[in-house]
Amino acid sequence: MSRFWSPVVHTLTPYVPGEQPKILNLVKLNTNENPYGPSPRAFEALRAEAADTLRLYPDPNADRLKEAVAAYYGVEARQVFVGNGSDEVLAHAFQGLLRHAAPVLFPDVTYSFYPVYCGLYGVDYETVPLDADFAIDVKDYARPNGGIIFPNPNAPTGRLLPIEAVERLVQANPDSVVVVDEAYVDFGGESAIPLVQRYPNLLVVQTFSKSRSLAGLRVGFAVGDAALIEGLERIKNSFNSYPLDRFAIAGAVAALEDRAWFEQTRSAIMRSRDALVVQLQRLGFEVLPSTANFVFARHPRHDAAHLQRQLRERAIIVRHFRQPRIEQFLRITIGTEAECAALVEALKVIL
Repeated sequence: MSRFWSPVVHTLTPYVPGEQPKILNLVKLNTNENPYGPSPRAFEALRAEAADTLRLYPDPNADRLKEAVAAYYGVEARQVFVGNGSDEVLAHAFQGLLRHAAPVLFPDVTYSFYPVYCGLYGVDYETVPLDADFAIDVKDYARPNGGIIFPNPNAPTGRLLPIEAVERLVQANPDSVVVVDEAYVDFGGESAIPLVQRYPNLLVVQTFSKSRSLAGLRVGFAVGDAALIEGLERIKNSFNSYPLDRFAIAGAVAALEDRAWFEQTRSAIMRSRDALVVQLQRLGFEVLPSTANFVFARHPRHDAAHLQRQLRERAIIVRHFRQPRIEQFLRITIGTEAECAALVEALKVIL
């Protein structure tokens, strides 16, 4: 450890992202990337942006993207915040909206970046156990808190909290910010964005990385009451004067405008997910209900870590989490039909 580190650095346990191995002919089902490429219109916008104007700074407010998001979801531009992927948006939310005297609440099995942000920004937190079926129970959050955050669908479980339950949770916490992290909502869930018009304490965060196939551009956004957005802007403008570059803005706007490509690719992923669930169940797996672009599955007679190693030997990568309650589960990203078929055939041999 370096003697030049600030004291806080010694206390941090950084987030560990999914592996990005450099293996030829790899079936990569471990990081929830979209198996289909971005919208052709996004490619056109990116090519057009590769011009002499790259010598100039981008719009520091990314107004064109904010206006596009606002138009798409039927809100005002002043209700939209954008950042370098939803991770940066969430980071600003932890620092600017969730750092209070009372602890922030989130599920015990959830996105593992949440406790990392708490450690980085000095946010006290408590985890709320999922129920026996790995679902969020709104009643369990009826306790004093400085804010609530959860993914919907949850990650890594894939389970969805119905929009009615989301609204009950927001209603029950009028003095706290409720952040709904909707990274995977486009694969079968219902967004809580329409609720922001009625609840000033609700912030909904989404990303272009999953359903828009732009993980490589790093674009995320939040929608909420203008006062919440102003808080995020104050954090952003004290941290990074130009958060989104010209390519990110142009590509994201074009992807948002191409609704046909969005519907076509997300529908293909949902069909493949439903088919994969049936095939895994036939092999004896227990699969949690998923409305994400991944499934969470365990086999009653085969160790998850062993299955992951055996799949890797066959150049198929899935995600395994060594943490309590879920150490026997594998998180499997939905790939193309051919990739899903390769996974199933490999599992047949292994089992």
